[in-house]
Formats: sequence, structure tokens, C-alpha cells
Amino acid sequence: MTPDLSWLHRGTEEIFPHRPDSEDERENLEVLLARCDRPLRVKLGIDPTGSDLHLGHSIPFRKMRAFQDAGHTAVLIIGDFTARIGDPTGKSEVRRQLTAQQVKDNAETYLQQLRPILDFDTPGRLEIRYNSEWLSELDLSQILELLATMTVGQMLAKEGFSLRYESGNPIYLHEFLYPLMQGYDSVAIDADIELGGTDQKFNLAVGRDLQRHFGKTPQFGLLLPILIGTDGVQKMSKSLNNYVGLKEDALSMYSKLEKTADSQIDQYFELLTALPLDSLPENPRERQKRLALDVVAQYHGEMAAKEAQQAAMSLVGGDMSTGADVVPEFSLSGVEFPAKLFYILGASGLCKSSGEGRRQLQGGAVRLDGDRITDVNLSFDSPQALTGKVLQVGKKKFVRLSD
Repeated sequence: MTPDLSWLHRGTEEIFPHRPDSEDERENLEVLLARCDRPLRVKLGIDPTGSDLHLGHSIPFRKMRAFQDAGHTAVLIIGDFTARIGDPTGKSEVRRQLTAQQVKDNAETYLQQLRPILDFDTPGRLEIRYNSEWLSELDLSQILELLATMTVGQMLAKEGFSLRYESGNPIYLHEFLYPLMQGYDSVAIDADIELGGTDQKFNLAVGRDLQRHFGKTPQFGLLLPILIGTDGVQKMSKSLNNYVGLKEDALSMYSKLEKTADSQIDQYFELLTALPLDSLPENPRERQKRLALDVVAQYHGEMAAKEAQQAAMSLVGGDMSTGADVVPEFSLSGVEFPAKLFYILGASGLCKSSGEGRRQLQGGAVRLDGDRITDVNLSFDSPQALTGKVLQVGKKKFVRLSD
């Protein structure tokens, strides 16, 4: 009987090589999955260059979990060595190099954030490896061998490098080493499959080339879409403030997802949930609530998700007492008093800046404990006058102020 591989194709943008009519296990991943009598080794590398992950980052980890559930071994590579170079993919300038301690600290918080997604407990389902194990041991002759596998022309064909070269932005030699070292990870751990975003195809292909160079069977590459952010326009990114963080409290997460645009909600259901796509509500408002409830439950549990939903409904209705435990807090300890309310709006993150805070006040979008505030010059002498109150912008953004 043909195995059900719907989990493999859900949300998958591309598998390469992919020759669907071939019976060769090296050219057809479905054939390999059907015939293989051992757990396949599924590689995903992460460079801990920051401390926070968001839902966009979760997509390849969700696919990795699907491989785990199908009986295969997830090999999670913490790029503690490569993070000190920084992936140049999509960057218009050289990335800031991190210290070993910064990388270590970031890696620890990454792993905590991934616990709701990956299976950390079933024996044989997860290997966590640090690429300093093998990359720090390479001597100069081995590094020269890696460099000799690729020409400068091939390296400049990488989109980010070509754009930087054409625009005159400097490209440093150590950046050329990044895709080679990332590819060597596949050699070191004998990867059968590597996961990555669609912007990572070059790096995954380098891994195949290096495996072939070192006499190993080349891996399959499986590419996943880049998630569009909550603005509905650009990819999800913390720097663009259009993200939903994995560490966010249940109410903040729910409130952001509850207003997912109709144009992107189908992508969110496909990539961020396991819900059957043919059984979702038809009503747009109910679809938004179903999405928010399911995603929040994944990271905070069903009870917390339902509490967040009720709290969001209460806040929209002006009842600031309901759901008090799940309203995100903002400490006023870093605010210098006396302080204008528009400044607090910017400092709390409810607005991108004090200027936007002023505009939101003028537009009547700001409420303090349910009361609409329109005085742009409203000032407070001390935090005591605000402590415990809910500051809200629009229907979905709010914080409870604390001293």
C-alpha cells in the first residue's frame, strides 16, 4: 500500500532533485521514504544570531516535527561556529560578528522556544549538534580543500553577493566561507534531507555538492515558503514589527493572529497549523478566530488560548477587568516622569514612535482603562497615576501598566 505522504507536501514549496517518474531513490524522495528501512537523517541548521524566534521561523521546525512523527531522526544543528560569521543570505551588508558567549546564550533560549514544536523526548527522534564540533577542528589544508570546490563566479551567482558586488558594497572573504561551512555540516552528520526556506536553496545545494565531493550520497533539499508578516506585505521580521513571537504571551499572540488579513489567512492555516484545510469555517471572522485559537494553543495550551480569546473579546467590549492575568504588562520603571502619554505610547511599543502616539491620540484611537483619550498634551507626574491601568490603541493593542 502506498504510504500517505500528504504531510510531506503540505506547505512545501520545492523538493530537489525531484523527478516524480523516476524509481531512483536518489532522484525521488517519495521513493526513498517508501523503501528506506532506516530512519532518515533530516537536517535543519539554525544560527543563534538573536534571542527571539517568531512564527516565520517555526515553519521549517514544524516540517521537521512531521518527519519525526513519521519515524525519522531530526538533526538540529546549532551553528555556534557559523553564527560567528553570520549567514549573508539576503543581507545588503556584512553582518556583525558575535562572541562565543553571545551565541551560547542565544542557543539556549532558542531551544526553550522550540520545545512546543519538536519532539525532545522520544528516543532516537532528535539529535542536537553544534557545528563547532567539526568546524573548529578543520586545519588550513582542509579549509583550502573546501575553498577549492567552488569558484568566485559561482559564489557571486548567489543573489545576495551579486547584488552587493554590483552596488559596490564590500564582500569580505570570510563571508564566502559561510555557505561552504554550512554545506560541510551535511557531510559531517550524513544528512539525507536538509530543510530550509526558499532563500536557502544555494546553501542547500552547496551541501549536496560537498557530500558528492567527499564520496557521500547527496542529500535532498526541501524548501519551505517565507511567511508574510502581519502587515500582509513583507516577510515576517522583528525589525519590521510585523511578527508574532514564540515567547509572546497568549493574549498578545491571539490578538495579532485574530486580525490576520483574508489575503494571507490560507497560508497561515497551511503553514502554522495541522488543521484539515477542507474543514475550516467559511465566515472570515470565524476563520480568524479559529486560526488564533489553534496557534495560541500550540504554544500556551488550550485553556490559555480560550482565556486569551475571552480576554480579547472583553477588552474590545471595554471590560478591563476580565482576563487581567493574560493582559501583557509594560513596566514604567524605565520612563522618566513627568511624562507625556504620547511618549509612553511609543516606549511601550503600542506605537512605533512618540510621533505615531501623538497621531493616534489625535485620531481618537487611544483608551486608558476604557476611557477614550484625545488630549495630545496629557502628562503624568508619576507612575502611580497609571499603575494597574490598561493602555490601549485601537481594538487589538494593549498593555497593563506597572511600576
